[in-house]
Amino acid sequence: MLRIGLTGGMGAGKSTVARMLVQRGAVLIDSDAIAREVVAPGTEGLAALAEAFGRGILAADGSLDRPALAAVAFSSDEARATLNSITHPLVGRRQAELIAAGPADAIVVQDIPLLVENGLGPVMSLVLVVMADVETRVRRLGEFRGIAREDALARIAAQATDEQRRAAADVLLDNSGTPDELEPQVHRLWEERLVPFERNLRTRTRSPRGEVRLVAPDPAWPAQAQRLIGRLAVACGAAARRIDHIGSTAVPGLPAKDVIDIQVTVADLAAADALREPLQDAGFPRAPYLADDPKPGTDPAMWAKRIHVNADPGRPANIHVRVDGWPGQVFALAFRDWLRAEPAAREEYLTIKRKAEISAAAASGEAAIEAYLAVKTPWFDEVYPRVLAWAERAE
Repeated sequence: MLRIGLTGGMGAGKSTVARMLVQRGAVLIDSDAIAREVVAPGTEGLAALAEAFGRGILAADGSLDRPALAAVAFSSDEARATLNSITHPLVGRRQAELIAAGPADAIVVQDIPLLVENGLGPVMSLVLVVMADVETRVRRLGEFRGIAREDALARIAAQATDEQRRAAADVLLDNSGTPDELEPQVHRLWEERLVPFERNLRTRTRSPRGEVRLVAPDPAWPAQAQRLIGRLAVACGAAARRIDHIGSTAVPGLPAKDVIDIQVTVADLAAADALREPLQDAGFPRAPYLADDPKPGTDPAMWAKRIHVNADPGRPANIHVRVDGWPGQVFALAFRDWLRAEPAAREEYLTIKRKAEISAAAASGEAAIEAYLAVKTPWFDEVYPRVLAWAERAE
């Protein structure tokens, strides 16, 4: 089951996106609707609210008087915390029930207005953010919900900023225009990313590899890595001693293959193997590679690792699970830091990468990867002692 978090500011049009996804087969879980459901007349939620805030929050017919509740519940941080302590567990429990009731191959879209504000991105397989410029949102709020301009602007200002939403978004959908302009974006997203992502997740399958090609440095790589790290932290729990962005995409200004490399550090190989199912359940299937190439003068057994990859076809990633203090784990961090600190090292490495790219261009598939590594591996063997010496001096 693929869990998609859908969010956006007031008036951005996430309900329109939700409707388009449902038309294509998604299962929608609407957080606002659930929040109303759990405090409907006769529910334990409404009873708990009345006990906490008094019967003055009830309308004459016994239903919740929302303005009356807002007046008391938002009067102080303590009152707001009380409200959240009552409603959030009920909403969470109902969401879990609806998710559990869905089919195994479902693409579940959770419409969560405050997903960014509440930091819920790491528990989702993917976060979709619907964006529109402020003036468009204000106009829509006035036309469709009767909200005055000043009130609309105040509500928008109280939510997450556009920058915060962009940082949380795996996918940005531009809804500044008409539904006809939005429709093709949603169609491509569904067909090219969500459907294959769900299939890969369910079958524990990696996304097909693209060609081995260096691309210009992408300033979005660090934010993409941080979103992956958040999901990995949830999947690994206390088994991960640390999780780091490594490799070329972690070095500002360095051209690289468009593949994010993440290192998960664990206590031992047993811990790495125990993470196999949690990582696969989170969308990171195990790959067949079990070791790095040993460097001269080291114990080959201590270069063992486990590799997982991203099932999301829209974000290729390799997840290296290595043992704390073993040579591969230490070298991955030292090599990244060496490249970050030393311009000459970056130029030297880029020269090798360009030669490896040319070699890989003569092959395809796994053979291209092997050709690429055949050029890089001898160079890594040569720089290994240099990197360790640099790291000792840098301490």
